[in-house]
Amino acid sequence: MANPNYITPVGARRLSEELGRLRSVDRPRTVQEVADAAAQGDRSENAEYIYGKRKLREIDRRMRYLTKRLESAMLVDPGQHRGDKVFFGATIDVEDETGVRRTYQIVGEDETDSKTGKISWRSPVGRALLGKTKGDVVVVTRPVGDMEIEILAVRYLPQPLPPRPHELKPPPLPEPDPEDADRDADDADDADDADDADDTEDTEDRHHAEEDAR
Repeated sequence: MANPNYITPVGARRLSEELGRLRSVDRPRTVQEVADAAAQGDRSENAEYIYGKRKLREIDRRMRYLTKRLESAMLVDPGQHRGDKVFFGATIDVEDETGVRRTYQIVGEDETDSKTGKISWRSPVGRALLGKTKGDVVVVTRPVGDMEIEILAVRYLPQPLPPRPHELKPPPLPEPDPEDADRDADDADDADDADDADDTEDTEDRHHAEEDAR
């Protein structure tokens, strides 16, 4: 029997968005590139055509994989759990036998990211932590040797879905600098004074011209 395909809401959204991008953007663009390359002549020695066909196969393979994974996905919201026991989606603070502390989140196989501490529930560390409780010391079996880690804290963090592209808001405009505002006001006053002076000079010139005409 195949293993269940657990995934968090955030992970499911990201897979769905990747599939949509491949289907609506990457694949049509690559198909056009292949067609353009084919129109150049002999395909057997056309590097752009050969590369484009290979890229198209990779896109189709990835699309098939994502489609199957999304169809079999079992959505699990970490926010539905509470307490100090480790379930899927938990964020766990641990300390190993050398005193090094780390933070892990147990996620689905398609969500893992070593840089952010996201580990698969089927990984050695994930399997060792599942079902355990804060304060437990667990043994992680590794090829280089077993390692003991102590569970310091268990949390279930809310996972707001990442915004879709059309939901993204532009960054707020910077607040105006009061000094800049004062300078702008002074410049405006100077400009008004200059305009008034010009108007006065124009009026005096007209008076002189009228007197000369008399």
